[in-house]
Parts: sequence; C-alpha cells; structure tokens
Amino acid sequence: MEQMKDIHTIDNIELVFLKIEDYDEIKESMQEAYSNMPEAYWKENHIKTLIEKFPEGQVGIKVDDELAGCALSIIVDYTKFDNKHTYKEITGSYTFNTHTSKGDTLYGIDIFIRPKYRGLRLGRRLYGYRKELCEKLNLKGIVFGGRIPNYHQYSAELTPREYIDNVRKKEIHDPVLNFQMSNDFHPARVLQGYLEGDKESKEYAVLLEWDNVYYEKKTNTTAIKKSIIRLGLIQWQMRLYKDFEELMQQAEYFVDAVSGYRSDFALFPEFFNAPLMAEYNHLSESEAIRVLAGYTEKITNRFAELAISYNINIISGSMPEIVDNNLYNAGYLCKRDGGVERFEKLHVTPDEAKVWGMQGGKTLRTFDTDCGRIGILICYDIEFPELSRILAEDSIDILFVPFLTDTQNGYSRVRNCAQARAIENECYVAIAGSVGNLPKVHNMDIQYAQSMVFTPCDFSFPTNGIKAEATPNTEMILIADVDIDMLRELSQFGSVRNLKDRRTDLYSIKRNY
Repeated sequence: MEQMKDIHTIDNIELVFLKIEDYDEIKESMQEAYSNMPEAYWKENHIKTLIEKFPEGQVGIKVDDELAGCALSIIVDYTKFDNKHTYKEITGSYTFNTHTSKGDTLYGIDIFIRPKYRGLRLGRRLYGYRKELCEKLNLKGIVFGGRIPNYHQYSAELTPREYIDNVRKKEIHDPVLNFQMSNDFHPARVLQGYLEGDKESKEYAVLLEWDNVYYEKKTNTTAIKKSIIRLGLIQWQMRLYKDFEELMQQAEYFVDAVSGYRSDFALFPEFFNAPLMAEYNHLSESEAIRVLAGYTEKITNRFAELAISYNINIISGSMPEIVDNNLYNAGYLCKRDGGVERFEKLHVTPDEAKVWGMQGGKTLRTFDTDCGRIGILICYDIEFPELSRILAEDSIDILFVPFLTDTQNGYSRVRNCAQARAIENECYVAIAGSVGNLPKVHNMDIQYAQSMVFTPCDFSFPTNGIKAEATPNTEMILIADVDIDMLRELSQFGSVRNLKDRRTDLYSIKRNY
C-alpha cells in the first residue's frame, strides 16, 4: 500500500483542466482510487469525448505536479430524464451525447482522489470548483448518483432508505455518502439498478442534489458577472494558554469556523500569539519578545498546513521575528495553493522601539492570490497614507490590516485611517484586532478592538462605508462578502474618481528602492 502524502512536504496544489495527453496518469489515478474495481476506469476515447464536448467540466487537481484526483461532468437538460434514470441513460450509453450547452443542470459523471492524497480535503476543492462553475454558467444546480459502497454489509437487514437514514444519523459510516453530504449535497431519492456491476452498493445509488441559490432564469437581458470574495475576520480573545498546542487549537477552531462559511480569507490580528509570553514574564520585556519570536516559524508552518487542509488563504496577523539578530514585526500569507509569502511592518510605534527594541521593515509589496491582488499593512502602517497609495497604484482590490490597540484612542486612529484608505484608494479594507486582557504579560495588559470591513462611499456601497462590523471588545468572527466588480464600476462610473482625478502633474508618490 502506498504511503499517505505528508502535508509538510507539499509545495504546490493547483486545479487544472484535463488534457488528453494526461490520459495515462488519469487511468493510473482511477485504478488506484477504485482498486476494488480494477476494470472500472474510463477508456481514452471516453476522456477525449468529454474534453472535446465540455472542457470546463473536466478538471484535475495536482499536488507538486502529480495528478491527485479528477472530477468529470457534463451539462444535461434534466427535464428529459426520469427521476429513476440509470448511469447508462444519463451518459447516453457512455457516449456523452446527452451533454448540451443549452442544458440546465451540471451532472457529475465521476470524482475520485488517489488513496495517498486522501485526508487533504482535495475532494472539497473539486466540489468547490463544480459549484463555482455551476454559478458561473447560471445552471440550476448539480446532480449525480452517489454510490453507497458499505451498503452490502447491511443489505440483509436494512432497505436502502433505512441505510441512508442511519448514515444521516451518524449510526453508520459510509465514506462516499458522508463525504457528499458534508459538501452540502442532499439526498433526493434512491436509484435502483443505477450502476451495473456495483456489487458493493448492490447497484443502488443515492440521487444527490445541490441547488444553485444564485440561479436566475435565462432572459434576453445581459447580466454583469460579479466576482464575490468572502472575508473571514477573527476578533481574537487574549487569554492565557497552557502551551503552544492549546493556542494553535484555538487558532484552528477559528480557521475551521470561517472555512465552514466558505470564506476565501482568514485574517488574524497583530501579535495574536502574545499569550505565549506569560511563561516568560519573569524576563524583561525585550527578552520575552525575543523568546516569543522563537515560535514564529512553528506557527507559520502550522498555518501553512491549515491553509491547505481547510482550503482558505490565511493571513497570520503578525509575530515578532528575528532576522540577522534584528527584531522585526512580520507576518505571513499562507495560501491555499501551498504558497507562503512574508510581509512586514514598516513603521514601528515609539513603544515597540523603546520597550522591545523593534525595528521597521524595508519591503512594501502586493500579493497575487486566487482572489485577485491584495495588500497587507500592519497596524500603525495604515496611518501613513503613502503606503496604501503605492499599493493602490499596484492595483490591489483588498487591503488587510491586522492590528493591536490597547485603548479606544489607539483603535480610533487605526479605524478612521483605514476607512479613509478605502475611500482614497477605491478598495476594500479589512481590519482585525484582539480583545481582552493579559495581566501576566508585561506591556500587553489590555486590548480594545472592533473589527470591520470598509468600502468606498458611493451609491453601490453602504452609505456609511461600512460593509460589516463586529461587536466591540467581544471575541467573535466577522464574515463579509465583497464584490470586486463593483470596484471596477466605481473606477469608471463613480460619483467621484479618487484615483483617476489625481493631479499627477503637480505631485506624485514614489518608492525609494
């Protein structure tokens, strides 16, 4: 048996469109995935037909350039099929001539993950792509017949319907059906004689459906396609933790929570890991912060794992980091494709410099993600408008600001400057901070925060420029959708055009490096 893939060794994960040149690898993947049915793999002519008829519907997921799994699908006019159809009927006797671009439903033909890549939630990504494709093509939903491979163990005592009910109630574990239902597919009915030769399922299948809530009945009017990005902000409670693992358990809890709402980003606050300094409170402040810096690499590696596992881009907030014996305030963007990129605080506060001996960084940059280009500024940096303008000139859509403030005065500076940056630069700005008290950590006694998502102020946006706001000084998550296409419209048709109307003949902002 091939060893399971170690998540620590993964450098890159990407979704790709299948090509006929990939057939040998597709065949090998299917044979591994369906080892109990060694002849149940698609022939080359089948894959070729699917790719020719519907290339967008045939996708694979690669891990470090090796095919880890595939999802195959077609579009059908579902009104032409009986509710008790078979696999052979829906595929047109495996010719796929049932596919039509004028259909109303995305039908799942197959989906599989090689055994050594299971446990990485790659199947969730393939289903996520199908859902996005369904929304993009404005189809009613996704339908497919799901196998119930453990049913043969209970067929003597349970009907298929009773078996499904027991799986629903978690009294029986069925790896396929459990997975489908965890991905928001609901059982509609039992299909008898669905897949010939499926002995494990006794040739029964469950018709599973996912409804596209964004579906709109087709009309002759032209609709503007929107690009919706979901942000997950963690308003972190400062509390004492007994050790590193307990702190990361809490961090994973929040990642799981925002990922469960299909967020694209998770934003943690500045110095969210400060509670770990409690153990070193007997040291001076400057010594304790350097000990805390020893956890930064470990935390970053854990966030990189969580980003892949939960399929979400994680902005780690910020942490102390020692480079060439100099202390910096830095953070990491851990992407769900496996990439990890560093950002740093350029302007340190007088207190950070005096108490901790911290130095300002030297690099200002943007980050390209699967949700577009973003910028990240840590706390005090948002109070320097030149930085945000430079990032805006590099075409960011969203600016993330992890912060840590102890008083309402400090918070108001961050909040008001962040909102100004959203207006000035025609972008969304998301700020996330910490709340609570740390009486056993010097220089980190109290915190005050109200996490928010700001927008430009124009007719298409909230009148007060606030998309969403958390309850002040309360531990919680904040989920908000932002529409990138609205920024494009604002740039062209806004009541005012802050970026276009700049008098660059009179002034300019430039980098000195």
